[in-house]
This record gives sequence, C-alpha cells and structure tokens, in this order.
Amino acid sequence: MSLNDTLMQDMKTAMKAKDKEALTTIRSLKAAIMNYKIKVGHDLTSDDELTVLSSALKQRKESLEEFTKAGRDDLINQTKNEMKLIEKYMPKQMSKEELEETVEETIKEVGASSKKDFGKVMQALMPKIKGKADGKAASSIVGKKLN
Repeated sequence: MSLNDTLMQDMKTAMKAKDKEALTTIRSLKAAIMNYKIKVGHDLTSDDELTVLSSALKQRKESLEEFTKAGRDDLINQTKNEMKLIEKYMPKQMSKEELEETVEETIKEVGASSKKDFGKVMQALMPKIKGKADGKAASSIVGKKLN
C-alpha cells in the first residue's frame, strides 16, 4: 500500500475517532505530498515520499526547539505528538551503533583519510541513511571519524 493510501485510511480513522490533532497532521502530510508531486511533475516514488516525510519531521524538530526556548508547553506537546505520528510512516530508525558502522563502511568505500574528504563521505553516506537517521548526527560522527 502506498503512503498516500495509508494516509487516507488513517485520515478516515482519525475522522471517526474525532481526533483533530491527528487529522490536522495527516492533512498537512497529504498537502506536502501533493505539493511535492506538483513540484516534480510526476507520481512520487517511495524515495520521494521519504523526502517529504523527512522534511516534515525536520520542520517539527526545528519548531520544537523554538517552542522549548520560548517556554510554550502547549505547543511543545502538540509538536511532539505530531512527530510521533509522522515517525509512524517513516522507516525504522538506525541505532547510533548502526549509524557509526555505516559511516565507517562509507569512509572505507570512498577512501577518505582526512577532514578534506568530509564532503565526499557525506555525499556517499546520505543516500544510504536517508529517512533512517538524522543528517546532523551522521555529520557529527563523520567529523569525529575523520579527525
């Protein structure tokens, strides 16, 4: 079943349960998918859908940081709930150990030996971890390994 079909079913379930928070989040995801589909001009692949979900999750994480700084507890809880719902549609996230292992493999693949090779490593690494791990965490690990 495609992501769009899953979202439609979950939207119907949220409507029946009168879960406005979930309904709003699902509708925003559907809108983001439609906008991306219009932008690229073709039906979305699972990789494209993952890009949209990752972007939505990243936006929520950034919002959560801002709400935390501002002390907006009401918005913090709402944003955390939205993130949990979005994560439900994402692939299983890599553990820190799995991410470190993938980084080490990628460093060996590209023959990186110093900080100068950081970009090369990240370029090869990102497609492998897309949607499965945070880019900032991966960047941090690559930086440590290339020291």
